[in-house]
Amino acid sequence: MKVRSLCVMRSLSDNSQLHPSGMRRPPVELGVRQRRMPRVAGGLRKAWSHERLPTGKCEWLTPPHVLRPLGEFDLDPCAAVRRPWPTARHHLTIQEDGLARPWFGRVWLNPPYGRETGRWLARLADHGNGIALVFARTETRMFFEHVWKKAAAILFLRGRLTFYNEDGTRPSNSGGAPSCLIAYGRHNAAALAACGLSGKLVYP
Repeated sequence: MKVRSLCVMRSLSDNSQLHPSGMRRPPVELGVRQRRMPRVAGGLRKAWSHERLPTGKCEWLTPPHVLRPLGEFDLDPCAAVRRPWPTARHHLTIQEDGLARPWFGRVWLNPPYGRETGRWLARLADHGNGIALVFARTETRMFFEHVWKKAAAILFLRGRLTFYNEDGTRPSNSGGAPSCLIAYGRHNAAALAACGLSGKLVYP
């Protein structure tokens, strides 16, 4: 009993999580798309990746079969540094800090997932012209503030997407949750209605 108690205390002290079996497993980190998340004050890493899968990988690319039927985009403000295919005519990566740059034209947004997601959706809502791909966290404050109140349409995709590796290969793991496409602007809502992707289209 004493040995088990010490193990539990050590697990809690180093921020590990306990599996119901009692075995220790590493903490799940939030983070899309960039291979390395920059450190900020206090040694914490800025969220800049999709929710990390057990593989430890934190850079995931939009499946091409999702992008193609949506039409061409002018700007991707949070594009991956290494891209096996273009997501827009112009790309901004973590190195250019897309939130700090001007946005123009029709925007494609597959934002950092986690605490940063709301900032990107707020920016796209203010821009008023684009489509975002995020997890369908419909109960969150972010979704209520920046999606339910401001979006022109939402396409809840059937099943879970498999995000691609930076070299263009398809991994075996799917995303950590269902995904949805969010349209800002009436013509982008029309693009969702005509895209042919399997799912449920909702007009908030």
